[in-house]
Amino acid sequence: MEPKSYIIVVDDHPEIRDSVARYLKRNGMEVATAQNAAEMNFQIRARTPDLIVLDVMMPGESGLTACARLRETTSIPVLLLTALDSDADLLKGFENGADDYIAKPFNPPELLARIKAILRRTNTAANKNDLAGQKVLLGGATYDVDARVIEREDGRMEVLTSGEAMLLLALIENARVTLSRDDLLLKTTGRLPGPFDRTIDNQVSRLRKKIEPDVLRPRLIATVRNGGYVLSCDVEILP
Repeated sequence: MEPKSYIIVVDDHPEIRDSVARYLKRNGMEVATAQNAAEMNFQIRARTPDLIVLDVMMPGESGLTACARLRETTSIPVLLLTALDSDADLLKGFENGADDYIAKPFNPPELLARIKAILRRTNTAANKNDLAGQKVLLGGATYDVDARVIEREDGRMEVLTSGEAMLLLALIENARVTLSRDDLLLKTTGRLPGPFDRTIDNQVSRLRKKIEPDVLRPRLIATVRNGGYVLSCDVEILP
C-alpha cells in the first residue's frame, strides 16, 4: 500500500483552510494546517511535506515571500492560492518558485487534480530511470538530477522546483532538438495548452535565471522563432 501524500495547507481564513483540509483528507491525503507562514515553518520542521498549498495574501509574511524563502533551501512543491489573476501577478508567483497556482474562488476537485499533477511530476522527476542518481554537465553548469540542484559556472547553487526540473529533463533528453511549447507542456504537465497559455514561457524564464550566465543573452536555452525552445549545448553525464 502506497503511503499517503502529506500536505500542509496554509491560509489565514479558517473556513477555507479547514474545508480544503477536510476535502483532501476525504481523498486519501494526510493534512496539516497553518494560518500563517510562521506556523507553516513550525509544521515543516516537525515533518517535511510532499507539497504545500499556500495562500498568497496573508497577514505577516506573504505567500510570495514565503515561497521565495522556501525555494532558497528546499525543493518542496508549492501550489499558490491566489485572488490575483493578472499575468503580472501570476508571473510573480512563478518567479518566486511556485509550481502551480489556482485562483480563488476555486473548485475543490480542480485543486485536488492540480495537487495530484504536481505530485506526479515530482515523482516522475525523482524516479527518472535513465538519469536517476546522475550529475549532468550542461555547457559549464552541473545539474544533480536527484537533488534538483544546479551548480552554475560562477559556483552559485540553485534549487529547481519540480516543474523546472521536469522542463530541464525534457530539454536534456532532447538536446539540440527544438521542442514546441505544446510539446514541452505535454511532456511536463501531461496537458495541452489553453488559449493564451504562457506556462512554458514563464517556466523557461525562471529556469534561465537559475542556469544562464547572462539571462539577457541566454546561450544554453535558446528561443527558436515560431518554433519553441532548444537546449543548445551538448550534454555529458559525469562519472
